[in-house]
Amino acid sequence: MSHAAANSFIRDGNHSGRCVARRDAHAIIACESCGFKHALPLPDAHDLERAYREEYYANEKPTFLTHAGEDQAWAQLAQTDRLEIFESLLPPDCRRLLDIGCGPGFFLETAMRRGWLAQGIEPSRQAAAHARGLGAIVTEGFFNAGSAATLGRFDAVHLNNVLEHIPDPTHLIQLTYGLLESGGLICINVPNDFSPLQIAAMAAASTNDWWVAPPHHLNYFDFESLTALLARLGFAPKARTTSFPMEAFLMMGENYVGDPALGRACHNRRKKFDLAFENAGLKETRRAFYRALAEAGLGREAVVIAVKP
Repeated sequence: MSHAAANSFIRDGNHSGRCVARRDAHAIIACESCGFKHALPLPDAHDLERAYREEYYANEKPTFLTHAGEDQAWAQLAQTDRLEIFESLLPPDCRRLLDIGCGPGFFLETAMRRGWLAQGIEPSRQAAAHARGLGAIVTEGFFNAGSAATLGRFDAVHLNNVLEHIPDPTHLIQLTYGLLESGGLICINVPNDFSPLQIAAMAAASTNDWWVAPPHHLNYFDFESLTALLARLGFAPKARTTSFPMEAFLMMGENYVGDPALGRACHNRRKKFDLAFENAGLKETRRAFYRALAEAGLGREAVVIAVKP
């Protein structure tokens, strides 16, 4: 991508902003009206729904369900971290949880074991079936105005790796606001993209901006843009955290871009890093480490927890 192309100004209907990346037929703009980076053109919502319902896990992520099961002992660390933050912000009798885009249901399973009344909604047929096999109540379908009206009221809403995939994140968050009781909370986890570590890794590994992946990733958040969006929609941000910066491996000479086997090996090493704290009885040290990274705007994911006043 040329410097001129990367800095051109693009206007498309209600969206306008400086182009920060291009991939195939898509431009990624720092949208002035939305307040975050996103792809143009945006896909048709019906086409997107069909793809996620039937094709995403089968075609785009054929090993996801297997790997999610293998990773659960490690993933449960972050799941528990989030649930304990929820529990610190909510009264003890407020334990109704909705997991939007619940995937194979492991977060729901962890929550139910802690006594939460948890349910999910998931567009993928394969993932929803897996979640039900874990004992979870799951609505199969997209979260939209129609499905939201059938789900009930909640004390907490969780969205893990959802907002990057959908055409209108602002509308989705507005819908969640309507489902939450006063004092309820929302937890959003998205990739932390266009971060300083990604820029450094791209230079170190002489690779391209590998995280730019439309049409599957349409939106590109960081901590500041996600926090600002939540505040603009009426939420009060309360906490932020992150996960191990996978870009560090690229910066240290292990170029896993386009190499799934090496990528999985690097992922397994970050699992060992986190589990080493746990095995040494240093859970709070691990948590403090990731809070510090998040405050600096670093880490692979941007996790923000906010409360509805």
